Amino acid sequence: MTTPAERPVELSFPTRVKGPVVQRRGQVEATTTDQRLLDHRGPQDWVHSDPWRVLRIEAEFIEGFGALAEIGPAIAVFGSARTKPGFPDYEIAEQAGRKLAEAGFSVITGGGPGAMEATNKGAQQAGGVSIGLNIELPFEQELNHWVDLGVNFRYFFARKTMFVKYAQGFLVLPGGYGTLDELFEAVTLVQTHKITRFPVVLVGTAYWGGLVDWLRQAPLSGGAINADDLGVLTVTDDLDEAVALMVAARDQP
Repeated sequence: MTTPAERPVELSFPTRVKGPVVQRRGQVEATTTDQRLLDHRGPQDWVHSDPWRVLRIEAEFIEGFGALAEIGPAIAVFGSARTKPGFPDYEIAEQAGRKLAEAGFSVITGGGPGAMEATNKGAQQAGGVSIGLNIELPFEQELNHWVDLGVNFRYFFARKTMFVKYAQGFLVLPGGYGTLDELFEAVTLVQTHKITRFPVVLVGTAYWGGLVDWLRQAPLSGGAINADDLGVLTVTDDLDEAVALMVAARDQP
């Protein structure tokens, strides 16, 4: 039995993962790299440093391409970082990771907590390749412990390119703004034929049904999208159906 003196001391202090660099305590910067790139307020000295930013952006693409080039067929799974262990959405995410790994896919998530952690856990425990693409944020987010292959990014656009380039489909679990951003990024690329044979499956009819109804009632009825655009999305509660769609797209000649 572990005595109080033998238990590890739990430390709590500010932490920032900035690319390959970890900052803690007084070394944590107040803003992120993305924020400084996009912020036009204040002194304009940043104009003179943009060429250096281009080199840093180039490096992120090179590192990402190099790390992910040989992962094989992969599916990106998105969902909320706020999903808690023990809740149904967490269990569904874990099952999704496991079923995808058992079907022969590598599994790519954002590498953080919540649904991302659960999906990585399911994939890793099923013997699959568990991948996390982490992003520098104003608040702490480190790669979860179930990631076997992780890449840290400063820039959202570089990270999102990796999801699309190395995934053959998106499986989307309940989530917030970040999940919606990733979902509509994929749908736009399919609609504009930038990517083909790319299934996008929304898991959870109760969660996603309202969004699909709105797309049908507003953008579709108003002519902003057509029926084929709406048909890009599949909504289901059946993970086996979701995985089968991914397998069918992968195996299509």
